[in-house]
Order: sequence, then structure tokens, then C-alpha cells
Amino acid sequence: MEQNSLLGKVVHSTAGRDMHKKFIVVGILGNEYVYISDGELRKIGKPKKKKVKHLNFTGIVAEEIRDIILSEKEVTNSKIKIFLQSEDIGKEV
Repeated sequence: MEQNSLLGKVVHSTAGRDMHKKFIVVGILGNEYVYISDGELRKIGKPKKKKVKHLNFTGIVAEEIRDIILSEKEVTNSKIKIFLQSEDIGKEV
């Protein structure tokens, strides 16, 4: 699995206090861990480090957020929140 292919993916937590919540992958730490953020509880400034095996990956990618991360620009919490609250994501859950 290519590292950058995970960036921007919408995931559901399957373990821990944040179980059943939606997040976006905002960083990658090797093969086992990623950084996730929801823009609200887990802000982009302090994302959650989470094991990949505790995440359920959806087929949805936040292209705009992914592009911002790859271009090394700053992602805002509001962009993440708005994307996760959009109608398309709600239907997927």
C-alpha cells in the first residue's frame, strides 16, 4: 500500500474512546500508525496517533484536504469539519 494513498482518506475508528467516529488521515507514521483529525475534538494542530488496524477505511477521499497536505500548506480545522459533516459522508456511514 503506497504511503500517500492513505492521506485524506475518511476512516471510522473501531477501537478506543473515539470508537464509531469519523476522521480524516492527515499524516502517516510508517506502516502501523497514522495521524487522524476530525477538526473538532482532534484538531489538526494535535492529531490523534492511531494504529491502522484500529481503523476502518472508507472509499471516500477528501481530495482538497489531501492536496493541501501534499503541497505542505496549512489545513484548517474548519475544512476538515465541513467535509466530515457533508451529506455525502453521512450517507456512507
